[in-house]
Amino acid sequence: MTDKVDEATRSMIENLQAKTGKSLEQWIRVAKGAGKEKHGEIVQFLKSEHGLGHGYANLVAQRYLQSQSGGAPADEDLVGAQYAGAKAGLKPIYDALIEAVKKLGSDLEVSPKKTYVSLRRKKQFALIQASTKDRVDVGINLKGHPATLRLLASGSFNSMVSHRVMLGRKTEVDAELKGWLKAAFDQAG
Repeated sequence: MTDKVDEATRSMIENLQAKTGKSLEQWIRVAKGAGKEKHGEIVQFLKSEHGLGHGYANLVAQRYLQSQSGGAPADEDLVGAQYAGAKAGLKPIYDALIEAVKKLGSDLEVSPKKTYVSLRRKKQFALIQASTKDRVDVGINLKGHPATLRLLASGSFNSMVSHRVMLGRKTEVDAELKGWLKAAFDQAG
């Protein structure tokens, strides 16, 4: 583990031991012993044979495959790159969002990509993207929910979400935004 591990991932790793009785390293050995090579197969194995929630199974599968390939960037490196340089001042907004969504349920999957972070349950319900040096966009899948002055229709922002909220300050991660994220999380279940 490096000091760059984001708070949500660190919390998941710590909770994994407390909730399952096994450390991440022990679960990686379980995944290795299964003889599975594809991410989805490993996740399904851990869920069906060992009762892990989707978020934990995904974490173990990602870390196992990274250890096997030795090449994929770690999640914390992808997030670090998104909030480097001119966008470094946006990291507290990202951290507040992750802190809020990790309270939604144990089957939450935080999946960093190169330019954004996908938030998933059974399917993606939101994404977080440092769009400019002054703004984080939160894309939210809220099918059937009308747009408002703050909850904008996604437009050309991202076709994977129905709405977006633009944030410039950590304090904008408020009860209203958390409510929309919870509704989207519930719809994705």
